[in-house]
Amino acid sequence: MTIEFHHVSVMLAEVVEWFRPLPAGWVVDATLGGAGHALAILDQLPHLNVLGIDQDPLAIETATYRLSNYADRARVVTARFDAMDDAVNGTGSFPVVGVLMDLGVSSAQFDIAERGFSYRSDAPLDMRMDTTQGPTAAELLLTWSDHEIADVLRTYGDERFAGRIARSIVSARTAGRPVTTTTELVTLVTAAIPAATRRTGGHPAKRTFQAIRIEVNGELDALAPAIDSAIARTVPGGRVAVLSYHSGEDRIVKEQMRIAATGDCACPPELPCVCDAVQTVRIVRGIPRTPSKAEQTNNRRAGSARLRVVERVPDAPTRGRR
Repeated sequence: MTIEFHHVSVMLAEVVEWFRPLPAGWVVDATLGGAGHALAILDQLPHLNVLGIDQDPLAIETATYRLSNYADRARVVTARFDAMDDAVNGTGSFPVVGVLMDLGVSSAQFDIAERGFSYRSDAPLDMRMDTTQGPTAAELLLTWSDHEIADVLRTYGDERFAGRIARSIVSARTAGRPVTTTTELVTLVTAAIPAATRRTGGHPAKRTFQAIRIEVNGELDALAPAIDSAIARTVPGGRVAVLSYHSGEDRIVKEQMRIAATGDCACPPELPCVCDAVQTVRIVRGIPRTPSKAEQTNNRRAGSARLRVVERVPDAPTRGRR
């Protein structure tokens, strides 16, 4: 078998160390990819097993091959990261002692040009993580209005020139030149952004590609429920670790963990809690939230990574402010 899914796992050593104290049991790698994190956990933490889930058919094929030597310590299931409960229930409903989510797009998905994720290669404008489901980016750009496109670019890409880019895409479509390839989209975006701005801040199409990819795959819509599900499924003493790669993802991760750690208590901090808030996790302090400088130097895609970890606490009748 020829393996084509090449991916450098971010903060690999840190993830292993923060899962080392877990009790014996199963870790769910909810974004399995090429199984880099899963392999490290299985190799270095023999008291842990791994259930890996992913929606990308190539990732599933690659990970299944790479994990085949671990017999019943590793299982692989095709599912999206917010379908963790169904994946666990479908493989035996075992206790979960840890969950890992490594969000965003893998190196392999960027590097395989025909997937349409990269603004550096000419390819059909696809951008689907699960290539068997849903409309492509090109198909969505055929139907979105300029207001819808601009909203996506602002919300998921923080794109300053969202309106100009959106109007350019719709104008080309109206003129009979719909955007169907990555190169066509890059050309339109570049032309829509002022020349002075294009010379700073990285590739001019980076934010547009990021925003459209997130919308195509419903990534942020699924994130908060996925974190809540992971926390609810994890046993006391277990941990949930999330790696995010842009501010929109990290805001959601931080907020969901805050809610779980406080029970979303609305009472004044100087008074006893009377709103029946229930704390379900504690935020693990002292973790390195970003990759080391050496890792960022060796892996340019690690530069924007943020790691957050929470630990499940025993169930309690009310939230204690602690």
